[in-house]
Amino acid sequence: MEWKLQAKGYVPFEHIHFYQDEVFEIKKGELKVRIEGVEHIVSAGETLTVPKGARHIASNNKEEELVAIVSYVPALDYEQFSKCFCGLTKDGYLDKNGGVNVPMMGFFLKKMKIKALTLPTSIPRPVSKITFMSFYLMGLTKGWNTLYKKYTN
Repeated sequence: MEWKLQAKGYVPFEHIHFYQDEVFEIKKGELKVRIEGVEHIVSAGETLTVPKGARHIASNNKEEELVAIVSYVPALDYEQFSKCFCGLTKDGYLDKNGGVNVPMMGFFLKKMKIKALTLPTSIPRPVSKITFMSFYLMGLTKGWNTLYKKYTN
């Protein structure tokens, strides 16, 4: 996917991809990525791979827009994830800050038994599992399965 990040923008939390490498191919600007506590600077024309299971966080290191191609290897079910995420966004299922509705997205992730899962490192994995289950149960009671079918068919 093409990923754009405004000047001094950043991913809001350190996270882990459990089953995929994340590959950043920088087209414009400069990316700063901290992987397992080690800082890496990647400039236009360069590529950086974050190995699966590595804690990392990324930010735009410059006063200009960052443009990168981001790939997940293997892709797994990332396309299905993207359809749900983009569907919720397009249909206006957003939080008060304009971000995707987290409980709804959590319902979709649990329903699809997603492998292309990214989790923040600040939340213990057992807590994440309980949270996803609560989102799933909420979604069952609120009829979110209809939207899931809409986005994944």
